[in-house]
Amino acid sequence: MSFISGRRTGRRGSRRFTRRDLVVLGALLGIPVLLDIAIVWGPTLASVVLSFTSWDGIGDIEWVGTRNYTNLFTNYPQFWPAARHNLLWLAFLGLVATPFGLLLAVLIDKGVRFSRFYQSTLYMPVVLSLAVVGFIAQLVFSRDQGALNAIVGDTASPTDWLGDPDLNIWMVLLAAAWRHTGYVMILYLAGLKAVDTSLKEAAAIDGASETQTFFRIVFPTLRPVNIIVGVITVIESLRAFDIVYAVNHGRNGLELLSVLVTDNIIGEASRIGFGSAIAVVLLVVSLGFVVTYLVQEIRGEKHR
Repeated sequence: MSFISGRRTGRRGSRRFTRRDLVVLGALLGIPVLLDIAIVWGPTLASVVLSFTSWDGIGDIEWVGTRNYTNLFTNYPQFWPAARHNLLWLAFLGLVATPFGLLLAVLIDKGVRFSRFYQSTLYMPVVLSLAVVGFIAQLVFSRDQGALNAIVGDTASPTDWLGDPDLNIWMVLLAAAWRHTGYVMILYLAGLKAVDTSLKEAAAIDGASETQTFFRIVFPTLRPVNIIVGVITVIESLRAFDIVYAVNHGRNGLELLSVLVTDNIIGEASRIGFGSAIAVVLLVVSLGFVVTYLVQEIRGEKHR
């Protein structure tokens, strides 16, 4: 019997793929790879090349070297405010919206009354696109017919929440955080449900308080969720475009790098080379966070 089973195992190990198997594997693997190259990496590499050129999309392509980057950093006044707004977006989502989403997840995980209702209500904004959130923000923060001014009762001299460049970025950040908080809450709630209750019980027996149990036992076990939330937060802050474009086309205090890319490539100027340079800067910033994340993950795996 052992001899027969050994022969069967050997035959299974030496089985070769048929031509049909190779065709199916090639289709299942090749088509997604080709689509990824055509849709993602192709335009990415094209943008890198075009960033060193001057092209209006119709005429001849002129090679200008690093002139686009020099003009971007020295002679383009909208660039640095847009970069600061992107960093502000990242800081606000990371330091305000994300901790608040974690707090809501902890409260709901304790089993408060109507927790299912709270969970559904807080998650509802996640199903909305940022463009829709931008239109809702206009309904709330509009100067003349907005709900906020109506509630405050400021009708004689209403505050222009979205028109004042010193205020509108904060109002839009609140609207974006409204959506981001629900997403973070659901992720952390799923992670909290997976925490072994015996760990909490052991910490309670050792005399640890509820706060100590959370920060020393529960929160470290949420490391995979923390990584996912961190990546999502970075992506949301860097790719933000819809909500500010829906409010005022990303102008008058709401400039973002993604808006500058669109204005230069699709706008009347059609400065595709210059717009590609802005896109490359955004790509480099994104890769900086991604590479840092991968390095931390590799180091963490080595120490485990």
